[in-house]
Amino acid sequence: MKKPKKITLANGLRILLVPQPENMAATVLILVEAGSEYETKRVNGVSHFLEHMMFKGTVNRPRPGMIAHELAALGAQSNAFTDQECTGYWAKAQAEKLPKILEIVSDLYLNPVFNPNEIEKERGVIMQEINMYEDDLPARVQRNFLQLVYGDQPAGWDVAGAKDVIRTLQREDFMAYRSERYVASGTLVVVSGKFNEKKTVSQIKKTFGTLPRRRVIAKKPVREKQSVPQVRVSHKESDQAHLVLGFRAFDVFDKRRYAARLMADVLGGGMSSRLFMKVREELGAAYYIGAGTDLNLDHGIFSVSAGIDHGKLQVVIRAILEECRRMRDDIVPAQELQKSKDHMIGNLILGLETSDDLASFYGGQEIITRTMVPPEVLVDTIKKISATEVRNIARAIFKEKHLNLALIGPYKDEKKFRKLLALP
Repeated sequence: MKKPKKITLANGLRILLVPQPENMAATVLILVEAGSEYETKRVNGVSHFLEHMMFKGTVNRPRPGMIAHELAALGAQSNAFTDQECTGYWAKAQAEKLPKILEIVSDLYLNPVFNPNEIEKERGVIMQEINMYEDDLPARVQRNFLQLVYGDQPAGWDVAGAKDVIRTLQREDFMAYRSERYVASGTLVVVSGKFNEKKTVSQIKKTFGTLPRRRVIAKKPVREKQSVPQVRVSHKESDQAHLVLGFRAFDVFDKRRYAARLMADVLGGGMSSRLFMKVREELGAAYYIGAGTDLNLDHGIFSVSAGIDHGKLQVVIRAILEECRRMRDDIVPAQELQKSKDHMIGNLILGLETSDDLASFYGGQEIITRTMVPPEVLVDTIKKISATEVRNIARAIFKEKHLNLALIGPYKDEKKFRKLLALP
């Protein structure tokens, strides 16, 4: 794989080229600095709804289904996603079909028509998607956790939006939001895999170069305030309890982020991690359990997620907190730390095999941080993290006053769970 190249057009649009000449495929990914954290309460869910509507007709492909049919006829894979801080549209196909998929994905980005009839139809689809997420308890408890931590501000709102807002969004709302967020300086076009650089850049410049130069509007800063542990219990008659137990952390720019990710791997990064061995193998209390970081532009969390046997729930909560205490107080043995480093590095390398993997890896960094750390630098950084750094990051993050627990199951009494939230 050759070194990625970044080009910025006069209007501020960024092009990111990630050559992989040995590949037989190519990917186009368009990323936009638009997501739920850029919304107001009145239009919460507009980023996600808008993403759906971009596929429902363009000036050049006015009928619904034309884009999907055309991509399918090319043998392409395609999709889109909306997150808290960005939205993405992508397609992947045989390398020789790159010019066509680039033209199609560019068309849906540049020329949506927002047909009112299609808005009404898609409104029902979005409502069913929200219902689906409500029934997906592992996903629902993650949303509940963010609402618990951040409250009534964009970082605590659901990406899919609130039903009462989805019912009211109109064409004018999509047009206004798109005009504000879908600007050249807030857009990144990524091309990865096998491609002709000169022709590809020329096509992108011709397609996007006429966009007017406009300043991208920064999102409002996240408000953070917490002095005691917090609990949110959602009652649900279920066969299994689902929980997220986590702490406030820091943003994605913090130099300690790699040590935090290594700590997450030691705690819950796979089938040989501490939590997996304790909670699943020793206690037989969970099918899934894992730990991870979610670091954003100006805020972040470190959390443990699990699906737990009702009868062992309190035992598991205590076990998770005890493992956090061990991380805070004790040095991770050298052999165990090396195992987690090898696990992280292996997953990193295996996650860069395909053109869409590469587009996501480099594009995801650039759209959020406007910088890129190549994999070889990441590998070197991970190798250099010391056991002392891991203990220090545990001491920085694992503070009782920043502890939060979101729980879904047949429970109503939050008090008994709040009593459990104490670091030994």
